Amino acid sequence: MIKVGDRIPSVKLKHMTAEGIKDITTDEIFKGKKVVLFALPGAFTPTCSAKHLPGFVQKAADLKGKGVDTIACLSVNDAFVMNAWGKDQKVENKVLMLADGNGDFTRAVGLEMDGTGYGMGKRSRRYALVAEDGVVKTLNVENPGAFEVSSAEAVLKSL
Repeated sequence: MIKVGDRIPSVKLKHMTAEGIKDITTDEIFKGKKVVLFALPGAFTPTCSAKHLPGFVQKAADLKGKGVDTIACLSVNDAFVMNAWGKDQKVENKVLMLADGNGDFTRAVGLEMDGTGYGMGKRSRRYALVAEDGVVKTLNVENPGAFEVSSAEAVLKSL
């Protein structure tokens, strides 16, 4: 599992733009920036939709006020689903919605969760990290079923 002091692995992700689905690399996202990345098991799932993503949308200005350049939400879903979820949650330009459809990034950071018992396949564990110029400065990984240390409020306290 990735840890504080490690460099974010170089991985290609997807995101929706006005021109359609585009590739975006972690190097593009993290290089020279202070980034808050939070990941969750799935778009439109209860805790993710009721608490996790909305918290970062509501606290976006506070996070930016602490020097955060980019707030990114990552899930092992496709870009169409992440885009639809972002619209549903009224994310606008506050949070970059990242699709890790094949779980490449999630496996690279060692934070994969096996949700096959629930019919969800392989997903991401719930966590939040802060990285500066691609180096992890803070990493808060939730215990299974919990939502405590990866909230927007917890990240704000760590900045």
